[in-house]
Amino acid sequence: MQRAKRSAQTGGTVIRVLVAAGSVVVQAGLETVLASHSELTVLGSSSGITTLAQQVEALQPDVVLLELELEDESLAALSALDSRPPGITIVVLADNLQLEWAIEVLRSGVRAVLPREATANEIVAAVEAAAAGLVVLHPDTVDALLLEPAIPRVLPTSPTQALTPREIEVLGMLAEGLGNKTIARRLGISEHTVKFHVGSIFSKLNASSRTEAVALGARQGLVMF
Repeated sequence: MQRAKRSAQTGGTVIRVLVAAGSVVVQAGLETVLASHSELTVLGSSSGITTLAQQVEALQPDVVLLELELEDESLAALSALDSRPPGITIVVLADNLQLEWAIEVLRSGVRAVLPREATANEIVAAVEAAAAGLVVLHPDTVDALLLEPAIPRVLPTSPTQALTPREIEVLGMLAEGLGNKTIARRLGISEHTVKFHVGSIFSKLNASSRTEAVALGARQGLVMF
């Protein structure tokens, strides 16, 4: 990492980390875990999305350690970091890891996804690996990926993957001709989350445009006119 500093004690590089969590208690716990390792240094912490974006811009950390809840709205924090300077890596701690959600956050630029109950050693290892450019997933998520049935997407005759209730809801709004901003406002989620849903709809329906997605959805009875 270009911004990594040389350690006077070890002569190696020190990874600069910014901690973002929903509570002061969790922030303090994560800071303590990171501070116990000489290869890591904590630049600061944040509890708000707006504050987080500002601190990332000002402090230029190597890694952002971000604690999230498994909700659509949780992706707003990642959306706020879309314009972060290049080279800043994100490590996410979240509850109830689900395969689809994990894939979405990885697409947003996250390089490590761990459960909140991850051990101190697991968190430190994930931060170091992510800073080195590696992708880190918890064994439970990896098992889910390995068990997920392969769905061929290149063959036009292959069956399409079922849309989730939220994706069907978004597809219906696409059929109304609504833009991402309007859809986000109606559903009370971020535009970034809407983009994830639209991309997932395209992938599952094997569509290349909104018009094609709506047409394919109508054929399957997912959209009513």
